[in-house]
Amino acid sequence: MVRLASRSPSPASPPLSSVGAISESDWFLGSKNSKVALIEYSDFQCPACKYYHSFIKDLNYEFGEKITFAYRHFPLPQHENAKPASYAAEAAGKQGKFWEMHDLIFENQDRWSSEENTEDLFVNYASGLGLDIEQFKKDIGSETIIDKVNNDFQSGQQARISGTPTFFLNGKKIDNPRDYDEFKKLIEDALQ
Repeated sequence: MVRLASRSPSPASPPLSSVGAISESDWFLGSKNSKVALIEYSDFQCPACKYYHSFIKDLNYEFGEKITFAYRHFPLPQHENAKPASYAAEAAGKQGKFWEMHDLIFENQDRWSSEENTEDLFVNYASGLGLDIEQFKKDIGSETIIDKVNNDFQSGQQARISGTPTFFLNGKKIDNPRDYDEFKKLIEDALQ
C-alpha cells in the first residue's frame, strides 16, 4: 500500500470505516442493484493498485451481476503521472471506453509511470481503442474531467483514506486481502 503523508483528521470527518454509496458519477461494473458493493480508491501509478487490478478483474468475471464494483480516483501527490493517467481514463470514458483504458493503463504501468510526458503514450492507447483522438485530446484537459478526478480524491480524503488501494465493502473499509482467495471469501461472505 502506498500512503499519503499523515495529518490529523478534522473533527468533522466521517468515521474511518464508512464511505458513501455508489453514485451516478462513479464508473462501475456489475449491477447497481446487487447486494454487494465494492468501492476501490486507486492510483494508476501505484504498484499495489496494479497488483490488485488482476484480482478485481477476476472477481468481476467470477461474480458478474452479483456484485457492483466502483472505481474512484485517488492520485497520490508523490505519483506525478497518476493524475494524467486518471484524466486519460476519464477522457476515454467520455467515448464509452473507461474500462478498456483503465486496463491498458494498469497493464502498461511500467512503461508510462516514469515518463516525463505521458500524453503521447495515452494518445496511442486511445488510438488503439479506436477513440476520436481530437475529442480525446480536448477531453483529457477539460475542466469537467479535472473536477471529476478532484471530487473522487476529495471524497477519499473525507473518508480519511491514507493510501492506495483502499477498498470499501458495502460501505465499510476492509483490510486489503493478501491474495485472490481471501478477496473471494470476503465477497462470498457478503453475499450470504
